[in-house]
Amino acid sequence: MICLSEHPEGAVVAVLAQPRASRNAVVGLQGEELKVALTSPPVDGAANKACIQFLAKLFRQPKSSVRILSGETSRHKRILLEGAAVSDVAAVLEPLI
Repeated sequence: MICLSEHPEGAVVAVLAQPRASRNAVVGLQGEELKVALTSPPVDGAANKACIQFLAKLFRQPKSSVRILSGETSRHKRILLEGAAVSDVAAVLEPLI
């Protein structure tokens, strides 16, 4: 799976955020990124907050262990899941994409 990579602190997921969607959901792959639809608008960090909350729930992680490594002002983001193994993240994503 191309959208995943290892990091010394956990696993990194390359995400393409789609704000102002009708529901929060994993839409599939867009190139080498995981496409995530978010209901929040990209204003005042609302979409970033929604992205972190959604991914924390999806991967059963506390929100405090999910953070944006890069792309806070972009739709293209790199999200760190602290303490997560790439194989565990891939197992969660496999049925969704």
